[in-house]
Amino acid sequence: MKKTWKRVGVAAGLSMSLILAACGGGADEEEQGAEGTDTDTEQQSEGSAEEGGEAAGGFGEEIDYTITGIDPGAGVMAAANQAVEDYGLDGWEVQTSSGAAMTGALGDAIENEEPIIVTGWNPHWKFAVYDLKYLDDPKESFGGEEEIHTFTRQGLEEDAPEAFQVLSNFKWTDADMGKVMSAVHEGTDPEEAAREWVDNNEDLVAEWTDGVEKVDGGDITLAMVAWDSTIASTNVMKTVLSDLGYNVEVSSMEAPIMYGAVAEGKADALLAGWLPVTHAKYVEDYGDQIVDAGVSMTGVKIGLVVPEYMDIDSIEDLAPKE
Repeated sequence: MKKTWKRVGVAAGLSMSLILAACGGGADEEEQGAEGTDTDTEQQSEGSAEEGGEAAGGFGEEIDYTITGIDPGAGVMAAANQAVEDYGLDGWEVQTSSGAAMTGALGDAIENEEPIIVTGWNPHWKFAVYDLKYLDDPKESFGGEEEIHTFTRQGLEEDAPEAFQVLSNFKWTDADMGKVMSAVHEGTDPEEAAREWVDNNEDLVAEWTDGVEKVDGGDITLAMVAWDSTIASTNVMKTVLSDLGYNVEVSSMEAPIMYGAVAEGKADALLAGWLPVTHAKYVEDYGDQIVDAGVSMTGVKIGLVVPEYMDIDSIEDLAPKE
């Protein structure tokens, strides 16, 4: 933890000793002065430490030592709880909610310039709308940069080779996804936002469908978790596969159920495989039952996020509940 307080007690003690010496104080006076100085130093240091505690993340009491999270099955929630343990943040709670509830609480806090800590990840529209920053994570509780993988059920490549090829070719950037997410955030229906993006990015979509013949029907089910990023990618893929001739259904569920659905063949694919940290547990549980079709995005990240106006830069700056 950063120590931001000033050690003023020692300076005060030295000044007192010099004054006593200059006044010709005897041994008894010097001893009494020294005792008084030690007491003053201790009291002033204690006071300074208390002030430093407030400077070093002392807003914990103001936010009830709560980190505002999302759904309990999300990997970022497990990482946040790990951070509480790694940094010794006794008394702190990672509160479960939903993605919508988290961004709602964030918006309310920023409107009133109040402190708040949320679980965050990018790509996400909130970074375009608000001035935010990640807290440094020197213990790497949240890992480093992540990738988003596409996973399919076993046998999809044989049953629907055209769909599998498009899913394998699917690659785009944070900026690409951000356009769809922002449109949805501003009120556009996800399918309409995806349709508009596909129509405006024909060259990139052509790379995904290169060499793929159109089909005459065939059902594809895409499983997704209701994260803004996954809503964007899943609806874009639905649009592209529909244009190829598939009948595409999107099914929303929590993350562990999503992986189970693909593993059991109840869904054909998911586009939300955040690795190596966020979904590590699910890949460990189902990895031998699903197929990694490829990486759709690199350089993504998870962590604890705060408004830029908060005077804190690292998870180490947070103080345990007293």
